Amino acid sequence: MIAVTNDRPVPLSDDHSAAYWEAAARGQLLVQRCDRCGSHQFYPRRHCTTCWAADPPWITCSGRGTLHTFSVVHRATNPEFAPDCPYVFAIVELAEGPRISTRIVGVEPADLACGAAVVLSPPALDGEHALPTFTLARGRP
Repeated sequence: MIAVTNDRPVPLSDDHSAAYWEAAARGQLLVQRCDRCGSHQFYPRRHCTTCWAADPPWITCSGRGTLHTFSVVHRATNPEFAPDCPYVFAIVELAEGPRISTRIVGVEPADLACGAAVVLSPPALDGEHALPTFTLARGRP
């Protein structure tokens, strides 16, 4: 769910996703890992999408991934995001397996290529909300 605060849409936390947003504010990225079958999943769900076990717990990700695909946004569909343009919207495949939609920051779009190694960047705070973003892994383990 999305709410509009300070003229920008922000995610709404609920009892199931609160742990995710609290970790994001600390600069951590969480995914769910099923205790029964070991599969990882992202976005928050109340059951495992592989074996249907109830309430898979959250684990902290390594923060490493691969740039699966990306697009440079030059014209925002929401006017609230127009000042951010251009920005890089991306799908990152986490080392743990799930894919996450995010932004790539701190790099020129011309330096990006699908398959590039990326790492979680420090939290980009928007008031009280932190949205996980990634940057190229150049020179990082």
